[in-house]
Amino acid sequence: MSTHYTGPSVLGVRQRSAVVNEVLRERLDTLLPAVMRETGFDMWIIVCNEDNYDPVFKTMIPWDCWAPILQIVVFYDQGADRGIERLNVSLTGMAGLMTDTWNLNSDDDQWTTLRKIVEARNPKRIGINESDVIWAADGLTASLKAKLVDTLGPELSSRLVSAEKVAIRWLETLIPAELVLFQHACAIAHHLIKVCFSREVITPGVTTCDDVRWHYWQLATDLGLPVSFSPFFGIYRSEENKARWGEGDRVIRPGDMLHCDVGVEYLRLLTDHQELAYVLRPGETDAPKGLRDGMALANRLQEIFTGTWEKGLTGNEILARALARAREEGLPKPKIYSHSLGHLLHEPGPLMGLPWEQESCPGRGDVAMSYNTAYTVELNVRSTVPEWGGQEVVFPLEQDAAFTEDGVIFLDGRQMTFRLI
Repeated sequence: MSTHYTGPSVLGVRQRSAVVNEVLRERLDTLLPAVMRETGFDMWIIVCNEDNYDPVFKTMIPWDCWAPILQIVVFYDQGADRGIERLNVSLTGMAGLMTDTWNLNSDDDQWTTLRKIVEARNPKRIGINESDVIWAADGLTASLKAKLVDTLGPELSSRLVSAEKVAIRWLETLIPAELVLFQHACAIAHHLIKVCFSREVITPGVTTCDDVRWHYWQLATDLGLPVSFSPFFGIYRSEENKARWGEGDRVIRPGDMLHCDVGVEYLRLLTDHQELAYVLRPGETDAPKGLRDGMALANRLQEIFTGTWEKGLTGNEILARALARAREEGLPKPKIYSHSLGHLLHEPGPLMGLPWEQESCPGRGDVAMSYNTAYTVELNVRSTVPEWGGQEVVFPLEQDAAFTEDGVIFLDGRQMTFRLI
């Protein structure tokens, strides 16, 4: 049974729908024209099928939306004085966010209607969602692309190009209202971690990591919050205690350092956090100094890393700068593996390292950083802990942060001290 929730407010479904639809209208009114013009597209066509929605399409439809069978939406730039035309060539209920151009009583079918729309507007550059680098921009299936090319004919279809750049900018960019909501989403996410890393949930010597994992998942589910990914809870302990309890022991015990990697989705924004807790031994009031020092080193790596964020730099360039500065400062075995975050978990902005790749990530790491975007500050250091016999221990931390013209903002702050159990 889940714990009674006493954290930051969580809206009901009806209220969430209203907030999401209001934000979506603002994104379509303001952000869509900006990113289409920035990337040089005068038309963008998104086509997908029911139960196999394009990732971009899912961010462009209302919360309370019926989207049956074939989905076709067209965005056309009519010029700065007239704005972006938003056309719905399907039965999808767009709640007034787009103009309906087809229904079951229309003289033409959907594909014929689409061809006539494109012919009448005669666009120069038509974006379609295909990419061999950014999978969030690769939602157009092979069969639907073949149908699209056949529908438009050779001359118009010769203008089809990958919409990767505009898809990246649409997906990664957060408007001001979303940054406020993201801050609140992270406050909710932090509260769930706080509850799970407490005596309210954990009884040392009894509770297992699996117990905590399922408790977290149930609590999120009871709040109507989908988890961003399968939650993880793990144990770091001294070699002495490993020998005492056995390598496979999953029971949480005094003297353990606990680690989580968890996240939830709220108002179409995904959180992703890794935090550390310590289970106090009898008589202890804080974690051992060696563990506290290790966290402090990881916190310093966070500062070095976010200090290298700069508009126009690629993920690979930021990774190289940050690791070079960390090594110059003498941080022990620094490792960075951070990614874009927001409407999607691991896409579509610059990738800055992977756990197994600390040199360069071709393709995804070549995406440049832009303002009004968010990322995980995900990293670790390895430090020796005297209280654990000089054992080398990894200290993984992950917090969500936004990058704006005013600088880096940790969304609802960051962990700098252990959660004590």
